[in-house]
Amino acid sequence: MKKGVISLISLALSVTMLAGCGDKPASEPSGGAGGDAPKANFKVGMVTDAGTIDDKSFNQGTYEGIEKANKDFKMEYKYLKPAGTTEADYSKEIGNLYDAGFKFIVTPGFKFETAVFKAQDKYTDAKFVIIDGTPHSGDSNPVVKENTVSIFFAEQESGFLAGVATALHVKDGQAGFIGGMEIPPVQKFNWGFQQGVAYANENLGTKLVINKENVVYQGSFDDVAAGSQLAAQMYDRGVNVIFAAAGGVGVGAINEAKTRVQNGSEVWIVGVDVDQYQDGVYEGDKSVVLTSAVKKIDHAAYDMIKAETEGKFPGGQTLTLDATNDGVGLPEKNPNLSDDVLKQVDEVFGKIKAGEVKVTAEQGDLIK
Repeated sequence: MKKGVISLISLALSVTMLAGCGDKPASEPSGGAGGDAPKANFKVGMVTDAGTIDDKSFNQGTYEGIEKANKDFKMEYKYLKPAGTTEADYSKEIGNLYDAGFKFIVTPGFKFETAVFKAQDKYTDAKFVIIDGTPHSGDSNPVVKENTVSIFFAEQESGFLAGVATALHVKDGQAGFIGGMEIPPVQKFNWGFQQGVAYANENLGTKLVINKENVVYQGSFDDVAAGSQLAAQMYDRGVNVIFAAAGGVGVGAINEAKTRVQNGSEVWIVGVDVDQYQDGVYEGDKSVVLTSAVKKIDHAAYDMIKAETEGKFPGGQTLTLDATNDGVGLPEKNPNLSDDVLKQVDEVFGKIKAGEVKVTAEQGDLIK
């Protein structure tokens, strides 16, 4: 699914509910790229959520957007890793960045919501970007000040496309879903995936089934062993493909799929957030990851930095990346999907963009 993301500055203002997917202190040295001097007085900082900077998810996607921006704008940049995942841990590192002169601070995930709520008042001369979350005091009532931008994604749309692609590839069999924490973005991936499978069954001649016992939220994003166990149980029940929207739990599911494929089974995983194809490689360039439901996290970070350099930072706004601005979709390359499948998925993507196909962000009559 080849697409360039339209600048977030052109997005319409939208109101969205809570969202998001977050151990000893660590930091990355800051600096410009290619030996060029950083842009004067422009220092971009990031505080990571739980996990590493190369977590194949929010931390990595956000940081890659910052690195890409550095190539174009030559600013100074740095990330800090908190000691824990409490508001106090996040607030401490936000303060450390600010004290070091990093006054454009990007935070990935809903766990930053209360920390950014306080920071936007405490550091009024700083700019804040919170991805997949919105500042609030703990009561879930959003307060996005003029020095802050809140960014969300239409996860249900990328989940829908992944569901269509999965049904078209598998054709006749069973699918399952493993979620991490049962929070809005993970739920929307699930609901979108189920809608996509149903759409393909009704309109494209597929017969992929999702049974209730094969839709599970594990409750965390870091229990790799639990992910392996849940995937094993589903595969033992005859499931052919699992959509894992679960961080480290999903890594466990991928590991189980790799083991099974190496033992002669034909099973698949659908990745999430970023292109997880490489995570599923088990032999040469063969991967158990059929495709991934992608959120353009890197573009979100990049576009906000670009906006700041152009004096167009959309402070006070809540933005949503969706199909209409190519903010969600499938990876640009999908080696496991045929050209015919990709063509049909692209046609469906066009219909979503045009409003001909509506993907809801609510559960409705879907499998719980």
